Amino acid sequence: MKKIVSLLFLVVLFSSCSEYQKALKSEEIDSKYQVAAKMYDKGKYDKAIRLFEQIAPSFKGKPQAEKLFYMYAQAYYKTKQYYLAGYQFESFSSSYPRSEKQEEASFLGAKCYSKLSPTFSLDQADTEKALDKLQSFIDTYPNSTYLPEANGIVKELRFKIEKKAFENAKQYNTISDFKAAQIAFDNFISDFPGTTFKEEALFYKLDSAYKLALNSVPQKMEERLNSAKTAYNSLMKFKADSKFKSKADEMLAKIEKDLKQFSK
Repeated sequence: MKKIVSLLFLVVLFSSCSEYQKALKSEEIDSKYQVAAKMYDKGKYDKAIRLFEQIAPSFKGKPQAEKLFYMYAQAYYKTKQYYLAGYQFESFSSSYPRSEKQEEASFLGAKCYSKLSPTFSLDQADTEKALDKLQSFIDTYPNSTYLPEANGIVKELRFKIEKKAFENAKQYNTISDFKAAQIAFDNFISDFPGTTFKEEALFYKLDSAYKLALNSVPQKMEERLNSAKTAYNSLMKFKADSKFKSKADEMLAKIEKDLKQFSK
């Protein structure tokens, strides 16, 4: 019995492979479409894609075109070829605006761009593009069943951009460009007023202002010490029990000590 089952499996497998190979070489467009659809339904997306690539240009305007281009986009998506999938979903959405798959295609097209978003330390052009696409989807389909997922992705992408901006500002402090660091942290807090990095940003602004003051020429020291004191007050106003309070208090003591020389 096991031998019979194994033999049947081999026959079916050989028949499937033979059918696919025959379709690849065939000039019959409809035959290629039927086999491509069969490969897609079986989850053999790479094989389906090869056939879709061959027949897609010839199917534009035909009755089966809508289904073909939907499967084509999905096959790319399921094989994690997100750039090509995004392109195909967008093309589908513009070509078939009345399709029952329109909302899903619009969402998946936007989601594809989020899949292309790199780690926060790299250029975020694809992240910005994904945010634009997702926001467009949210505006177009405010009651979509995909809305919770879309909002979740947007939150993740915005955090990534926020983290990159914070790390960029922090880098100025790391390389001891304290003047640029203060400007960068001010811009960061202005651009991301609700950021989870605000406490750290305020501390590193204080740290930058403090170190700039200590390394200043006498003519600029008083002004810069007062700026550092203002930065300390901003941190304490935001969070009186800041995790940086001990370090900040040490800086304040030094600032006030150094300011005394200017009050004599």
